[in-house]
Amino acid sequence: MTPVRRAWFLVVAPVLLGGRDVDHDRLRRAPVYKGVMARSGRPLTVTLIVLGQSTQSLAFGGISLFLPLIRSDLGLSFAQSGTLAAASTLVYALMQVPSGYLADRFDPKRLFAIGLVGTNLMSILLAVVGSYSWLLVVQATSGLFRSMVFAPGMVLIREQFSPARRATAMGLYVAGGFSSSVLLNALGPLLVGPLGWQGVFVLFGIVGLGCAALFARVGQSPHREPGAHARWAEIRRVLAHPALWLTGVIQFVRLAVVLGFNFWLPTYVVVEKGFSLQVAGLVAAMGALLTAPSNVVGGWLSDRLQRPLLVIGISMVVLAATLATMPLVDGLVPLLILVGLNAMFVQLYFGPLFAVSMTYLGSRTAGLSAGFGNFCANVGGFVATYGLGALRDATGSFSTGFRILAGLCLVSLLATVAVARTRPLPDAAPTSPTPQQNRAAGRA
Repeated sequence: MTPVRRAWFLVVAPVLLGGRDVDHDRLRRAPVYKGVMARSGRPLTVTLIVLGQSTQSLAFGGISLFLPLIRSDLGLSFAQSGTLAAASTLVYALMQVPSGYLADRFDPKRLFAIGLVGTNLMSILLAVVGSYSWLLVVQATSGLFRSMVFAPGMVLIREQFSPARRATAMGLYVAGGFSSSVLLNALGPLLVGPLGWQGVFVLFGIVGLGCAALFARVGQSPHREPGAHARWAEIRRVLAHPALWLTGVIQFVRLAVVLGFNFWLPTYVVVEKGFSLQVAGLVAAMGALLTAPSNVVGGWLSDRLQRPLLVIGISMVVLAATLATMPLVDGLVPLLILVGLNAMFVQLYFGPLFAVSMTYLGSRTAGLSAGFGNFCANVGGFVATYGLGALRDATGSFSTGFRILAGLCLVSLLATVAVARTRPLPDAAPTSPTPQQNRAAGRA
């Protein structure tokens, strides 16, 4: 029995019941008891959600890191290599809206656990299959299960924080994935010697299955009143709102930059810059090390300033500058500086962006809006991951692809300005003031 539970039974309950004998069954049904128990289990639930999100990132990130070895073993072209990631990303993207709807309608804990189990089983299968066609099948199936992790996980972690701290919550959620990238890129090149890339994927899968089992055992489901899910009329209003589509544009660019750049970064460092795989791993690890805390910092900054759109706009300007400059530099030190700057801002606006969706569209459809946003994001990731590989085959360089990504960041900046000019749904419960509310407060 935990200290909180023991204090409830021995101290709080007798006082509330006037000193009478304690009926434990009655206490377990009391709302105060449920609230105390929920708060006592919240840190563990948050930790397990973040760890679960982290393990599914290992399998996907491993494809990027070990791509030079996989290409060599299987004799793949750059376009075929890009298709390996694109197959998973495409299925993952197509399932985002259904997954988000299911997270609003059913128990997100169960969906999250199923997604983790399936994703990590696919990671183990990557070590077994030996042909390009079967790798595509495994990657596509992995995308299906990964889609059951993101939106349900967003709903789960959102319920663990107050409305004023939800941008921080969302930044924390994705920070786990980038923290696992630090571990992957730092230890992966060391493990691949004794284990081979196949053995590393098996190790990832076993660790992920253990996290999934622990979460299914002790993780908490959010409390929902019967019939609390959004009705079709409300869903139609959300789908017709311009903020949904404008944030979709920003999401498209967000993951186009994240996946397009980070997926090809190790190959870019090895093939175009002439460094070793170990150096490429350290460059990618440095980027992930800077990106992981920026997720939380961006969410905290947004909640602190109550200006999520400002955080998004500044990030777009910096990303456009770093991507446009990347092809112009030579040498390891300038490359590290640009990769570091890119890494600091590439996910700084993740939490603010999803918080903007809830500010303008409401929280009752949080799973749907998160799913739609991530659908748009992964379409961008699919296009960028495949497109940069195809452009590399056609032009012999990644320079054109990086400049296109820089241009997309400027398009995203324009979409951010347009979001600021829209009005939230009348029944939306803002998690932070809208720009119109900020201006009104300034005039008061």
